[in-house]
Amino acid sequence: MTVLRSYTEGTWRSPSGDGVPMLDAVTGEEVARVSSDGIDLAAALDYGRTTGGPALRELTFHQRAALLRSLGSYLREHRDDLYALSARTGATLGDSKFDVDGGIGVLASYASTGRRRLPNDTIYLDGDVEPLSRAGGFVGQHICTPLRGVAVQINAFNFPVWGPLEKLAPAFIAGVPALIKPASQTAYLTARLVELIIESGLLPDGSIQLVCGGVGDLLDHLTEQDLVSFTGSASTAQRLRTHPAIVANSVRFNAEADSLNLSILGPDAAPGTAEFDLYVAQLVTEMTVKAGQKCTAIRRAFVPEGLLSHVADAVAERLAGVTVGNPANPATGMGALASLQQRDEVRRSLKALLAAASLVYGDPDHVTVLDADAERGAFLTPILLRADDAEDAAPHEVEAFGPVSTLLPYASAEQVVALAARGRGSLVGSVVTGDLEFARQVVLGVAPWHGRLLVLDTDDASQSTGHGSPLPTLVHGGPGRAGGGEEMGGIRGVLHHMQRTAVQASPKVLTAITGRWITGAPRNEGEHPFRKSLARLRVGDSVVAGPRTVTLDDIAHFAEFTGDNFYAHTDEAAAAANPLFGGIVAHGYLVVSLAAGLFVAPEPGPVLANYGLENLRFLTPVKPGDELTVTLTAKQITPRVDADYGEVRWDTDVTNSSGESVAKYDVLTLVSKV
Repeated sequence: MTVLRSYTEGTWRSPSGDGVPMLDAVTGEEVARVSSDGIDLAAALDYGRTTGGPALRELTFHQRAALLRSLGSYLREHRDDLYALSARTGATLGDSKFDVDGGIGVLASYASTGRRRLPNDTIYLDGDVEPLSRAGGFVGQHICTPLRGVAVQINAFNFPVWGPLEKLAPAFIAGVPALIKPASQTAYLTARLVELIIESGLLPDGSIQLVCGGVGDLLDHLTEQDLVSFTGSASTAQRLRTHPAIVANSVRFNAEADSLNLSILGPDAAPGTAEFDLYVAQLVTEMTVKAGQKCTAIRRAFVPEGLLSHVADAVAERLAGVTVGNPANPATGMGALASLQQRDEVRRSLKALLAAASLVYGDPDHVTVLDADAERGAFLTPILLRADDAEDAAPHEVEAFGPVSTLLPYASAEQVVALAARGRGSLVGSVVTGDLEFARQVVLGVAPWHGRLLVLDTDDASQSTGHGSPLPTLVHGGPGRAGGGEEMGGIRGVLHHMQRTAVQASPKVLTAITGRWITGAPRNEGEHPFRKSLARLRVGDSVVAGPRTVTLDDIAHFAEFTGDNFYAHTDEAAAAANPLFGGIVAHGYLVVSLAAGLFVAPEPGPVLANYGLENLRFLTPVKPGDELTVTLTAKQITPRVDADYGEVRWDTDVTNSSGESVAKYDVLTLVSKV
């Protein structure tokens, strides 16, 4: 049989040994063999640092985002290829789409996030400029730059496509190359995924590598600039986390591990209510999708003690309609576990659980299978357990990583919050209720133990992505037993791969370093900056316009024209009695409008549109007779990679005749590149 190749140092490499067989989860046939023997892992890491890293760091966030978007489109065209291999892991077509389409969706999400929330630059500014001296000549700014190492990504067997892509995307956007190490049971699917990525020719050399087989001496060669992201068992995570090189070099280590995730049915959700039906349907879905082999699946199902039998009957009835069998048969509702070894592991865990719970539905040792051999394939029935004593230890300590869930009773919100904590940290929990006070009490009570919480009711049910679906814009990870990390989470996931550094300098130096104009840095006055295209405009280009005297007639006209007749602008006696004003004052938006009239160049030119204001603050009241002057300075220039224009952020400072700032804000414009 074929031995899977690894992709390192820019080429496909065959291992030196015969490898370990990987079996089709449905038929038991050998699919391929896997080994990393003979692969120079130190050289792979070095190649990523010296070739992949520099190539990625030459690109801006927006350029990397565009590549991810293109890669997602390419993979979408080859989904059928991945679906076909995914079936050999025991996955139904629905399971395969969950994995494959979910992973491709992560690429699209990070491409969008990179475009919308990151600058078209190679560094990220974290937070505002911090004044460090009274005179303003010494300031500080936190900047984030890509780590100069490799993101080593060790993945689990249950999501051989989504798992690698959800780790690749934030690392790639950050500018850090990835080395993917898939779990051996399903490595053949991840290997095909990487083959497609390499065949696309879209990503820079060295930005992605693949090692099939064991980790060997990989971790021995990690440096202070490398990262490790791991998904798998808590015991393996603990072993890796304490590896001497990881400890000695303070290597960033993120783990997503075992998780006794919960779902709580509210006391209001009696049989016949929409919430009751939602709870039952969600529990069955989480038990059967991917044959329950999801790190987010519901393991502990908490139910008001008076509803325990009702829920047990309703779930069992639904499970009876689930057909276990060959994923190739459209009538199959749940496929096989990933391997015979995995089935054996689930059965061992069930023995521990059955010491504290009774069997409601399913048979751990026997299963009727559609269109397949039940013994050669890794098949198992869905197993629903019931533990009448929720204080028993086993349901809160033992995870059967398969189609297994345990019903547990609770008597009050306080008790279920305490029981939730017995899981010692979870990736996700859900609360199904229409009772707002119960939802608030439980969410705030269990939040310290969870990375994500879904509150499901009739309002969001039709739009919810469900309990078990992590979203790339939100944190994916959890405290304690769940690993103690945050694997995804939009910008958080990107910044995990970057170093935050506090830079202290003068405004002039900090402007040069960050590429963003800072108050106190030199301004370049001359030609009106609105007459300059993006190609000619520079950060610091500025115009001073004014003065313009504000009259009482201006204020009265603005009040009449807009309908804003607030007393501070129209009633002298009332305005004088207000200690903030002491008399009639101009509308804040009149000040902004007058400022625009001062700095806007009226003729057609490179400035195409004003698309917003940000950070607007009115600092000093403007009274009739005050003279306004506005200083407009190009603060940040962001060309768009896929358009003939870019965005310019302008620092705007409106002052009175005494030099006091009356308003400060950023003006956002779209400016032609030429």
